[in-house]
Amino acid sequence: MAEQKPVKITETILRDAHQSLIATRMPTDFMLPILDKLDQVGYNSLECWGGATFDASLRFLKEDPWDRLRKIKDKCKNTPLQMLFRGQNILGYRPYADDVVYAFVEKSIANGIDIIRIFDCLNDIRNLQAAVDATNKIKQREGRGHAQIALSYTLGDAYTLEYWAKMAKDIEEMGADSICIKDMAGLLVPYKAEELVKTLKESTKLPIQLHTHYTSGVASMTYLKAVEAGVDVIDCAMSPLALGTSQPATEVMVEAFRGTPYDTGYDQNLLAEIANYFAPYREECLESGLLSTKVLGVNIKTLLYQVPGGMLSNMVSQLKEQHAEDKFQEVLEEIPRVRKDCGEPPLVTPSSQIVGTQAIFNVLMGERYKMATGEFKDLLRGNYGQTVKPMNEEVINKVIPGEKRSTARSAEATGHTEPELESIKAEMIEKGFEPQQEEDVLSYALFPQVAADFFKYRKAQQEKVDLTKADTANGAYPV
Repeated sequence: MAEQKPVKITETILRDAHQSLIATRMPTDFMLPILDKLDQVGYNSLECWGGATFDASLRFLKEDPWDRLRKIKDKCKNTPLQMLFRGQNILGYRPYADDVVYAFVEKSIANGIDIIRIFDCLNDIRNLQAAVDATNKIKQREGRGHAQIALSYTLGDAYTLEYWAKMAKDIEEMGADSICIKDMAGLLVPYKAEELVKTLKESTKLPIQLHTHYTSGVASMTYLKAVEAGVDVIDCAMSPLALGTSQPATEVMVEAFRGTPYDTGYDQNLLAEIANYFAPYREECLESGLLSTKVLGVNIKTLLYQVPGGMLSNMVSQLKEQHAEDKFQEVLEEIPRVRKDCGEPPLVTPSSQIVGTQAIFNVLMGERYKMATGEFKDLLRGNYGQTVKPMNEEVINKVIPGEKRSTARSAEATGHTEPELESIKAEMIEKGFEPQQEEDVLSYALFPQVAADFFKYRKAQQEKVDLTKADTANGAYPV
């Protein structure tokens, strides 16, 4: 009889699934009624926080993301909660000092996060160390916290099996608890996945998790070969918000492994109840236009241009604003050239936005690098860390002539070496925003203007509630 090795599943319906398909617009109140069912499945973890959820909650949903996390934790007593963390950038778009990284990790764990998946857009592991160290310190103190390092998977002649094997060894040495292959654009094809998983398993004793997107159409087959090769955990989404630019469907993968040594043991009847809850929401999103059919199909071009689904939709939007939709194909073809010029980084937040926007500029201006974004200049300066391959010196001399380039990790390259949390708090108070909770300072640190707008909204709502209570007490409303 074959050795039983049940594959574990991380469920993404509460984070990456709706981030990928409906721009992270699922409100907390819609999540709450189904949490008890999700908590019964037996998942490895529920991914519910991080990535774009923080920004979208504050900006579009007018919700406190910390409050969302606390409410989810309150209902999920059995299943670890997981988040996505952008290394030294935390959940924002610039590097932060180590004290802010530590504080954010500490508050994330205190409010309910168990597993922190940490990645860097350039795979510069120096930008991951502070978050790993913070998680490990808190774990020693509190007995909770798991640091998972994600390899931002990409293609290119520098990204060999030897490259990934070395990264795995370095990650183990830096004190991480597990490794995730983060295939954000759906580039990992089945037999390459088998090779990669076997190589990582030979290189490290850490558990290996695989995260991919269905964008190129091969993700379910990729999971099949990866599981056979020994991968420990796969990321899936409940079927109403699966496929397209999201993940393979949970129920499908559970059924695929039923009766094999990799059988999850999950109850399909329970999964059906959960799917039935989300199905009407999918239809509502389709009818409202929040869920576009453009993100539901298969786009094999992602293997040619390495463009993640979210980056594709942003690019279409940017070209539409410029009345230049006819330039779409030219921009697609320009993206690999820009990527090569800046050292072939993986395309994931924020490098995907930086490369994509610069490609649009190059095409619309009719001259490559006639104009460059501030972020692209910072990438060339080394402010995001070091790329695997050298950058194009001609492009550097055209875009930032005569400037000195940094070889330090991102926090040092941008001058964030000294503690900055207290100065951020002082700035917040000076602008009239007295924190109602310690977490408010971290919200402001990451998204100053967005958080400020949310604080104003929250205060106005609280004043409305206070007025209603006063009127009721005075007999203005029947009791």
